[in-house]
Amino acid sequence: MTTITIDSGAAVARAQSRPSAADTFRQIMTMAWRATKKMRRNPEQFFDVTLQPILFTAMFAYIFGGAISGSVKGYLPLMIPGILAQTVLTTSMATGTQLREDIDKGVFDRFRSLPMARIAPLAGPMVADLLRYTIAATITFGMGLALGYRPGGGVLGVVGAILLAVVTGWSLAWVFTCLGTVARSAQSVQGISMMIMFPLTFLSNAFVPIDTLPGWLAAFVKVNPVSHLVSADRDLANHAHVSAEAGWTLIACVIVIAVFAPLSVKLYKRHL
Repeated sequence: MTTITIDSGAAVARAQSRPSAADTFRQIMTMAWRATKKMRRNPEQFFDVTLQPILFTAMFAYIFGGAISGSVKGYLPLMIPGILAQTVLTTSMATGTQLREDIDKGVFDRFRSLPMARIAPLAGPMVADLLRYTIAATITFGMGLALGYRPGGGVLGVVGAILLAVVTGWSLAWVFTCLGTVARSAQSVQGISMMIMFPLTFLSNAFVPIDTLPGWLAAFVKVNPVSHLVSADRDLANHAHVSAEAGWTLIACVIVIAVFAPLSVKLYKRHL
């Protein structure tokens, strides 16, 4: 009888340690709500998604507009989708930094002791970050409109461009989440993330046409995933056209999530 009781208890423990898909979803949304409340109590988390689009849009428009397209207005259809991609993708870097800060404070030690899906503490804040990505994208287009940008793709094209950028930013955030589980400090996460993102965003077609670049650099820019996102957003925002670039971007997003989401959970369980 004692053996049966022990075996039954072990079976119950194993069952409780493996939440169902519905339980996992609820736990992720609970952690997302926690992260959203944390944002409300720390408004400085919105500084990068509000100030960066305004600053970068105005700065690049007036510095490079005349040199590249002859005028600010002529440069905006080329630049705004590029700023959109840059802003959303660089915003995703904060996910790994904030994760590392929570880990260092001991918050995740408590999460690990709770009967919840291991992916919930990682995915929950990322769901909440969708709000930050959307704010950054909306402000970018709003600033573009204030400068004279008139997207030929209309409302549907703009919404499609925003959604594609947000999905891409969310997928890339898994890379920085993975980095946040293994880096030694939040500062190192931020530093490494910047070393990854700045070359990808600036060595792309976000701000200049590819045909103006040297051959060796143009070859890299053409295969840069950020260039595919920027081209897809230009097709959507300026022409309401869903091009092959959008398909390649979504395929890249799926691959990144498929690789780095399980890896993040594995590293989280092993090293923390």
